[in-house]
Parts: sequence; structure tokens; C-alpha cells
Amino acid sequence: MSSPDISLVIRPRGRPIKNLPETITVSPDGSASQIFERIAQAAKFSKDRLRVTKGSDGTPIPNTGNVTVYQTGLRNRSAVDVKDLGPQIGWQTVFLIEYFGPIFIHPLVYYGRPFIYGTSAPPSELQKLTLIMVLLHFLKREFETLFVHRFSSATMPFQNVFKNSAHYWLLSGVWMAFWIYSPNSAAARASNPLITYAGLALYVFGELANLSSHYTLRNLRRPGTTDRGIPQGFGFNIVTCPNYMFEIISWIGILLVSWSHSTILFLIFACVPMGLWGKKKERRYRKEFGSKYKPKRFAILPGIY
Repeated sequence: MSSPDISLVIRPRGRPIKNLPETITVSPDGSASQIFERIAQAAKFSKDRLRVTKGSDGTPIPNTGNVTVYQTGLRNRSAVDVKDLGPQIGWQTVFLIEYFGPIFIHPLVYYGRPFIYGTSAPPSELQKLTLIMVLLHFLKREFETLFVHRFSSATMPFQNVFKNSAHYWLLSGVWMAFWIYSPNSAAARASNPLITYAGLALYVFGELANLSSHYTLRNLRRPGTTDRGIPQGFGFNIVTCPNYMFEIISWIGILLVSWSHSTILFLIFACVPMGLWGKKKERRYRKEFGSKYKPKRFAILPGIY
């Protein structure tokens, strides 16, 4: 026998939301997502723009189907605060915009060498190879965004797209391309073929292993849900996030081919957030799966971090 419906008091926060209801009625046995649906339906407002928190302590209410209203701690006549997060943009769209930056900028600088550097000398074989490697990497990311990844959140605030894109458009785009395709770069001069072959081997291994990890993570989540299983398989018994580990291996391969300090800087800036995300994911796995999950000592790099 299901529990009787309860009434929640709605309190606005921040910018006003027209037609925001004063109260809503929900089932305590129903999913927490019904709170968002009831508010959005009454206010004729997009639920993706809503941030709902408990009035008692400010704890966020998850817009998910695997947590009930009762489990959030809400009871009859509990107050919830509702905030408008502003215009939203889909996570998939954000990823597509981010990765398009290097795809557009690297060929632009490569073929614009006469105008940028004032040189008529053709690019070296290493510069050409670096261009191909970078383009294939980000084209793979675009493919994964469209056909592999499943996103736990539908949207994010529109203004964040500029902040998120800066890393790729400026650092892996303008910064890397300018130094790699310069006539004075290390890649413009002769190199050790053995190092180049080693870089290519690491790159191919890293890219394929990274793709495999993403398919493993995709298969843990049922379509249309945020439910997850325990990740297992190649790399997952070594670190929490082998997809990040293989990503780093791939970029080390690009570094060995390009021999550019700009690649080192991009790799450092990429490792910091990946390490933080990996640690956060490890904590979430331990909390979510308990004794079923085998804790990992390292998040992204075995023996290092």
C-alpha cells in the first residue's frame, strides 16, 4: 500500500520565476524527479533550468529516478527552495563545440604558415604527422560525443560553454598549433625515428584503449537512466578511471612526435582536472557500491596519482 501524497512548500530564490506555485503535491514513494516535473508543469517552465534544494539545510534535491522523495528527507509541509539557473545548453552540444576548436584551428595554422610566420618552407613530416594525430584525436572525441557517451545531466548553464571551450580552443588549439607548426619548432627539424615510432605506438594504443574504456562505461548505464553498474574490464582493475590514463598515454605519444613545450603544458593542465575528477569518482564508487566495489589506490596513473 502506497503512502499518501504530501504537500511541499515552494520558495523562490534569486531571479523570479513567473507562475511559480506556492505548493506542490507529490508521492513520497515516487522519484525525486517528480518534484522538478510538478514545478515545471505548474510554472510552464523548463525543468532543466531549475535548481531545487531543501529549505532546512540547502541540500540539493537530485533530478533523478533512483532516489525517492522520502529518501531525500522531505516530509509533509517541508519547504524547498527553487532557483532559475538561466538559459541552458545540452551537454552533447557543449562537447561538440569544445572539440571543434582544435579541429578548426590546427589546419588553419598549418596551412596559414606563410601568412603567420612569413615562411615559404613546407611543413616537415613530423609537423604533418602531428597535425594528423591531433585531428584524429579530436575527431574521435566528436564521434564518442555523438554515438558513445550517455550523459547523466541533460543540460548546463549556457554561459559555461565559453569557460569550458577556452581549454580546447585556446590551449590545445591556438597555443599548441602556433608553436608546433612554427618553422623554428623542434618538429621542423630532424628527429630520432625510434622516438617517433614509439610515440606513434603509444598514441595508437592510448586512443584505442581509451575508446574501449568509453564503451565499457557506456554499457554500465541503461539508455534513458542515470543508473550505473560497477566498471570492470581492461584497465579498470588498475586505476579508477583508465579512460583518463589512456588519454594521457595518447598525448605522451603526440608529445614524442611533436617535441613541443606547448604539448607538455596542455598535458599538465589536462592532468590536473582529470586527477580531481578521478578522485571524486573513486569516492562516489565507494559510497554508491559499498563492499561490492574493490577500492582503487590510484585514480588515473598507477603508482603516481
